Amino acid sequence: MAKTEKYLYNFFMENFEQFGIQVPEILLPRKKDLKTWCVVACDQYTQDFDYWKKAEEIAGDSSSTLNLILPEIFLSSPDKKERIEKIRQTMKKYLDENIFDSPEKEFIYVERKTCYGRIRRGLVVAIDLETYEWKPFSKSLIRATEATIPERIPVRKEIRKDAPLELPHIMLLVNDPEHCLIEQAVSEAKKNPPVYDGDLMMNAGHISGWAVKSKEAFEKIFSALEKLKRENSDGDGNSFLFAVGDGNHSLATAKAVWDECKNSDSPDLNARYALVEIVNIYDFGLTFEPIHRVLFNCNAFKLISFLNEKLNGELVEETSETSLEKNVKNFKADFGFVFKENEKQKYFRIKTKIQELAVSRLQPLLDEFISCNKEIEIDYIHGNEEVFRLGAQKNAVAILLPPIAKDSFFETISIRGPLPRKSFSMGEASEKRFYLECRKLFSADRLSVNP
Repeated sequence: MAKTEKYLYNFFMENFEQFGIQVPEILLPRKKDLKTWCVVACDQYTQDFDYWKKAEEIAGDSSSTLNLILPEIFLSSPDKKERIEKIRQTMKKYLDENIFDSPEKEFIYVERKTCYGRIRRGLVVAIDLETYEWKPFSKSLIRATEATIPERIPVRKEIRKDAPLELPHIMLLVNDPEHCLIEQAVSEAKKNPPVYDGDLMMNAGHISGWAVKSKEAFEKIFSALEKLKRENSDGDGNSFLFAVGDGNHSLATAKAVWDECKNSDSPDLNARYALVEIVNIYDFGLTFEPIHRVLFNCNAFKLISFLNEKLNGELVEETSETSLEKNVKNFKADFGFVFKENEKQKYFRIKTKIQELAVSRLQPLLDEFISCNKEIEIDYIHGNEEVFRLGAQKNAVAILLPPIAKDSFFETISIRGPLPRKSFSMGEASEKRFYLECRKLFSADRLSVNP
């Protein structure tokens, strides 16, 4: 590399920090059997033990990211602590046994083809947690999109704290209607063969990734980020460059771990950063889906009557799954209800005249209803199929929410702050990010110090 080129290369490497970005040292597995190595984000299929059992069967004895994460379905398991300790020890084992190739300082350009035929493009980077804030009405460079529940952070801290590795399932959105960022890296990235390429388990589609580390690629990305930062700044000079699309609580946890770490006697600077994938909110392969609700131990008619009165709605009985699904989709402020009465499946819809984001009205009412009915448990589910599956269970009521529009997404968050928790999802459950890339986090030596 010529002297001028080396200078420019180092310039970009150092100055990405102004955008809250670091070029990370990425670890990829030597054996790139993605069908066994990759598993879906830990916060998916939280009521589906069969899914995670099947994932275990597919991974078998192979090296797998399944052994490096704790699916949230096990967060309340009595053996949670043992599971977490096993994860940390497996991370150390994978590092000690050279499961990974040598680390490379690079971004990764990702193309993900989902089982629905959509192709989503992204860029894997490390973000500086000092430029991120999850609290309401933040003016930070990177902001939360959904209300963060502080009580959900401690248990997740247990998993990340002292972990030798991190794996990204967090996805950040960038407000880029002109497609000047990620798309501009494609031509440079594809000058070389992909660093990974393969199918994902359980028919979840295909994923390919290319290293992005040339001076030319960095230059294009740097220029695009300069433009986007300028265009996404308010009158006071506050830039809102990235919004958390997936993994709000995971990123809040990473921030909490770093805040604790930086005040310690020996802060590990790796903890200041977190691996994420950046996706353009206007990417043609990115769909916004609502996150639905299911209430267990709940009287369906009592709930529906309560909500209908509070929302000043109109109650309609639907004849089938198809009609309910179609009408909730077409009427942007209506809610669908699925439950079983006397062994017969029932479908109802509450028609409303809500003008704002529908879930912002629904969630506070659900909180109020549950507070008066302590036996009720609530869960948040992805995908219409899960709504109808769980709505068929005894004493369960599944709530189908209307679609989420992208158009004024960044502006809404900038003005009103984070949306209600679990407001939206980027795609169906199987379209979520799969764990693949890794990065060193804490020194493995900490495991013996903090058992």
